[in-house]
Amino acid sequence: MKILITGGCGFVGSNLAIYFKDNQIGTQINSLDNLSRKGTLLNFNRLKKKKIKNFKIDISNNKALQNLPRYDLVIDCCAEASVETSKKNVDVVFNTNLLGTFNILKKCKKDKSNLIFLSSSRVYSIKKLRELKKNKSLIDEKFDTSGPKSIYGFCKYSSEHLIREFSFMYKIKHIINRFGVISGPWQFGKQDQGFVSRWVWKHMNKKKFYYIGFNGKGSQIRDVIHISDVCKLIALQIKKINNIYNFTINVGGGKENAISLRNLTKVCQKITLNKVKIFSKKNTSEYDIPYYVTDNSKVQKMYKWKPKKKIFHIIQDIYEWMLSNKKILKKYII
Repeated sequence: MKILITGGCGFVGSNLAIYFKDNQIGTQINSLDNLSRKGTLLNFNRLKKKKIKNFKIDISNNKALQNLPRYDLVIDCCAEASVETSKKNVDVVFNTNLLGTFNILKKCKKDKSNLIFLSSSRVYSIKKLRELKKNKSLIDEKFDTSGPKSIYGFCKYSSEHLIREFSFMYKIKHIINRFGVISGPWQFGKQDQGFVSRWVWKHMNKKKFYYIGFNGKGSQIRDVIHISDVCKLIALQIKKINNIYNFTINVGGGKENAISLRNLTKVCQKITLNKVKIFSKKNTSEYDIPYYVTDNSKVQKMYKWKPKKKIFHIIQDIYEWMLSNKKILKKYII
């Protein structure tokens, strides 16, 4: 099986590519990435060492995409993954996250390829998510998708519909994974993306930071899944794609891996042995939500799968990776 991973030099894509190569999943693994994001060059070199070829192509360039060799499976990890970029550069978000999917689907149609699409928990209604009661709700696939969800979320949701239409018309076997927070080694954390890695880095380097929004107390809760658990699930999906396909599932760390920012701080302090001065900002973005915890029941039932890495070990893995690569990471993490 020949596999193309779009966004293959990003955090998720590069980890998938290397996992597949190391575990002999597929006869050929290639990456597609325009190398525009900070940190992608570092991941490009990781892939190069594994003899995984990257095509330096922008996913919005349909002609270049269609000229690539044929693949049996495309795994679409390519995305402008920052929700806040939705406000600053709508064109980039739209062209990457929606037009890019459209181009991939045309490639899948041409090659008769299957597709695994990495969607997002941000397809759900901001208003309805803000109304949830903490510690009592798990978000499943039937949760409300109406109303505003950010341009990023809109593009992901629209891409899902495009995939279903192409699947219906052209018999493309597809899987749509709505992931929550993915974290682990090789993630270059930012404030609105990869916050767990950012938290560890701030503690390790004794840099001040902020609890932002919802009274500035660090009360926001998210569930977190380790990248290794993501790799294992997608490998399982590839193995079974001829029998289990054309569906949408939520995937995350689940209730056991849910943590507030305040408790994340405590764990980081315990692991790094450092305390950091934390400030408060009461106001936050209109896109921000106070709570999200994934209901994994559907994916567990379908694949007999559940995440193995617990939240403490996720944070510990990130810390050990950062400690081993501290000098080079200073160029990529603020």
